Amino acid sequence: MSATSNSATGHLPQRCGVLGGGRMGAGIAHALLMGGSTVVVVERDEASAQAAFERVAESVDRSIARGLASEARGEILQRFSVSTDYQQFATAQLVIEAVPEIWELKVSSLQAVERVLDAEAVLASNTSSLSVSGLAKELARPAKFLGLHFFNPVPASTLIEVVIGQETGKDLVEASRGWVQALGKTPVVVNDAPGFASSRLGVAIALEAMRMVEEGVASAEDIDNAMVLGYKHPTGPLKTTDIVGLDVRLGIAEYLHETLGERFAPPQILKDMVAQGKLGRKSGQGFYSW
Repeated sequence: MSATSNSATGHLPQRCGVLGGGRMGAGIAHALLMGGSTVVVVERDEASAQAAFERVAESVDRSIARGLASEARGEILQRFSVSTDYQQFATAQLVIEAVPEIWELKVSSLQAVERVLDAEAVLASNTSSLSVSGLAKELARPAKFLGLHFFNPVPASTLIEVVIGQETGKDLVEASRGWVQALGKTPVVVNDAPGFASSRLGVAIALEAMRMVEEGVASAEDIDNAMVLGYKHPTGPLKTTDIVGLDVRLGIAEYLHETLGERFAPPQILKDMVAQGKLGRKSGQGFYSW
């Protein structure tokens, strides 16, 4: 059974893979597991693979503690494995790439996965800003490729951005809607464009908030509170930047600056903080101390 025919009714593919087991990849793997799929995460080395297993297992434990799991821990983790071998994707019906936002790395990783996939399997990228159509041009089966942009933290987020490339198959659009709904999340379907919808809007707000800090308009906390209390933003643009990672936000801003123009030019405060290693939550210091 192909992945697309299996999922048009709103069911996840039975066998899924995730390339990259960092915070986002582990979150995606957890979501797929909780949705009932068998999942394998492939990482670059044994230490990274083991760390990915521990991240996913901890997320499963939290879901069980909150009463969100219909299966026992052992039953869920029996469907989960980690590896350093791309060949483990050979039987997957859907593989989602979740490696860092570096063009060359994305391309080489996607090509390596595609080489071992079944002809009917679907390949997706979790990219938050890079061109899905551009990535598709580097692949042998662009009709079987799309963007599935998950949001951090994946377990709490209710949104997945479905990004349609110029050559993405029409049947894949409806199938992917069903997958997102099967995960208990809401699909937002957008055509491929720089930054899609979410990153373009989110980064625009975050960059302006950074300029306000830079200009001494208000503190980071007060700027965030204005958005949380006034506009019902869940955390505020600066705390969100800390959670996402200042280096990630800088990379997206530089790409949008290059493709969409001066309004996305990263402010000096962002460049300086990244150069100083102040990357947000993962480094312990960003606009906030963690």
